[in-house]
Amino acid sequence: MDDRILQNRLTRPVVTGTPGTAPQKPHKPEDEPQGQPFRELLQQQMAGRQSIQFSKHAASRIQERSIEITPGSMERLQEGMALARQKGLDDTLILVDRTAFIVSAKNGTIITALGEGDLKGNVITNITGTVII
Repeated sequence: MDDRILQNRLTRPVVTGTPGTAPQKPHKPEDEPQGQPFRELLQQQMAGRQSIQFSKHAASRIQERSIEITPGSMERLQEGMALARQKGLDDTLILVDRTAFIVSAKNGTIITALGEGDLKGNVITNITGTVII
């Protein structure tokens, strides 16, 4: 191959895309619309998943059965939900002291609650696992 042709091939810039189109300028973070960065939005979503919600059924059962939920038991319940999520469980029985909670760990929702008197002689079905806290 002729040295001139080889030299021309090595020094010519490589152009990609459709011929005749102008190259696009590189993306800069300052070009992004003003608002919350993705990282903050993601952290807010993850924090929201960790909060516990009570279904209407669970709220009425807790009231009917006079089940006391203290800040300490709520913290332990959140711990139990986190453990259930880590293990890939969904409908989970979480035992906190002498109270049983059936929760949807995936949704962060308490489905129902059973006090100590309601546990004896009761069969709990359709759960994927149990967490004892």
